[in-house]
Amino acid sequence: MYRSPIASGSFYPGNKEELESTLKTLMGDCPQRQKALGVISPHAGYLYSGRVMGSVFSRIEVPDTVVILAPNHTGRGTPFSVWPEGPWRTPLGDTSIDEELVNEILNRCELVEKDKAAHQNEHSAEVILPFLQYSNPQVKIVVIVIRSGNFEDLSLVGKSIGDVIKKTKPGALVVASSDMTHYESQQSAGKKDKSTIAEIVALREEGLYRVVRELDVSMCGVSPVISMMVCSKERDATKAELIKYETSGDTTGDYKQVVGYAGVIVE
Repeated sequence: MYRSPIASGSFYPGNKEELESTLKTLMGDCPQRQKALGVISPHAGYLYSGRVMGSVFSRIEVPDTVVILAPNHTGRGTPFSVWPEGPWRTPLGDTSIDEELVNEILNRCELVEKDKAAHQNEHSAEVILPFLQYSNPQVKIVVIVIRSGNFEDLSLVGKSIGDVIKKTKPGALVVASSDMTHYESQQSAGKKDKSTIAEIVALREEGLYRVVRELDVSMCGVSPVISMMVCSKERDATKAELIKYETSGDTTGDYKQVVGYAGVIVE
């Protein structure tokens, strides 16, 4: 059983040639790519967040194994739902699951469970996949949709994934899928997002957790980002860099209600 696309033709082009052309434009030319332990990428429609996504994925080497940690917008499935088997399909073709890594994670962390229900109508991992396919057509993925806000659990899952990757797939990339502040003014969103990004680039996951709650930041992927940060630090990450920040207002010209998008690379 493969996972059929649900965002094709809406969030991103549904035609292979048009999608390739769009990705080529968004990725641009970056002759020197760096290795990364983790990244943060938005997951909105390419019209709105594509420039931020392209700025991140054009800067890094996409290895043969990528773990995508994505937020749960549907409320379906278990708190930590991994797609167990069966390729993911986009207009660029099918991408296989790294079943070996899935099983290693399942054996290492009992919080992660096999579950397809959380993935069926969830766009936040799918929208990122074409960038990975375009950068490395041989890529295999592990996709975990997260519906937990428990800091200890998020930390445990991140540490467990980091431990497994160190032992079995040391070159793997972990992508946290997240948009930033939702539907506030440009001024308000910019102020809140600046505070959350400061904690991210300082690699302070506890600070991020605290700031999001204290400032009531509607960052939909804070949970995946926390797990990615813990995972990256388990793999000896030393720095994180903000590559690009925009809001939907930069596309629409409407700055009264915007959504923020940040692209970050963790090394």
